[in-house]
Amino acid sequence: MKPMKTKTFAQTYNVGRELGSGAFSTVLLATHVDTSLETAVKVVSKTKLSDDDYASLMTEIHILSALDHPHIIKLYETFDEGSEFYIVTELVEGGELFDRIVKKAHYNEKEARDLIKSLLETLKYMHGSGIVHRDLKPENLLLTSDADDAEVKIADFGFAKKVRDLLPKETACGTPGYVAPEILRGDRYNCEVDIWSLGVICYVLLAGYPPFYDEDQRRLFKKIKEGRYYFHEDYWGSTSQEAIDLIRKMLCVDQSKRWSAEQLLNHEWIKMGDETLEGKDLTNSIAVMRKFNARRRLKAAADAIIMTNRMNRMMNATKAAAKLTRGTSVKISLVQLELESDSDKLLTNESMSEDSNQSMLDAIYSKDPMYHPAIALLNDKSLDTA
Repeated sequence: MKPMKTKTFAQTYNVGRELGSGAFSTVLLATHVDTSLETAVKVVSKTKLSDDDYASLMTEIHILSALDHPHIIKLYETFDEGSEFYIVTELVEGGELFDRIVKKAHYNEKEARDLIKSLLETLKYMHGSGIVHRDLKPENLLLTSDADDAEVKIADFGFAKKVRDLLPKETACGTPGYVAPEILRGDRYNCEVDIWSLGVICYVLLAGYPPFYDEDQRRLFKKIKEGRYYFHEDYWGSTSQEAIDLIRKMLCVDQSKRWSAEQLLNHEWIKMGDETLEGKDLTNSIAVMRKFNARRRLKAAADAIIMTNRMNRMMNATKAAAKLTRGTSVKISLVQLELESDSDKLLTNESMSEDSNQSMLDAIYSKDPMYHPAIALLNDKSLDTA
């Protein structure tokens, strides 16, 4: 049992500038009074949290407190005081991993391999501790500082869960483009969902663009569930075959055949000599990644607006439903709103007609990469200076 705190948060830390903010919390710079250690503190307003939100927050804190690894953001302590909850974590000010890579003048396979190796070692530790992250993506890979040799940290354990607590029919979670097919299918799953997400990240680190991409989320999910991705010659021709094989081992639709973190750490590409991989230049991928990164940020901003509007519509619908006297009308309204948030299930006749032409499009995408939806970003001149 942890000893009871004798000091309040205000007595323990001096608060500095704001680092960020969200709907329910604000992140501030905080310096420990006794040690002068600079940290980041998330101040959560408990009055804004639903019971489910509060339970999720407690789960995230419990999981982070159980983890201690150099590549996982460290939780120092928490303070539960009145209407506020203070979560004190390691301060990481180096920004997102992809943002750093696109600023590089030179880039090679050794750098990409070293990153993937570090992340695989972290997953091996995490999975060995019985914890699955469930939302690995570029935004959750942070750097400790602006230095070139800064360490990468896995952050945001909001969807993380203990493996023993996973249900046969878990609620779908994750981020489109990085989510594993078994999650979309509604199948039972385990730690292998993190391997799939890291496989997508590895693909982008080597080529600069994602393996699965479509502006229509329904078609995107269909491609993921079918494992429809390609290694286009124009972008993968000079990449080592060992790297391509590693990605295939990670992006395996059959989760029972997908390699574990421990197996992947023994893969030939991970163990290849530094000199060999340094000779595999990936500098051209930076230009591609720069556009993908810009598009990713623009889409994240747009998604935030869409989510805000959706929440407002749901709140307005709930208020309107309270005024209705017919229970059936209320039920229909709420079901429609629920379906609207689950785009993978919204298969209209039009989308089914589009999918019937997918095999023909696949033949085009695999032979001519410039027609691939992701690579088409290269022709978007508006992203040149983004």
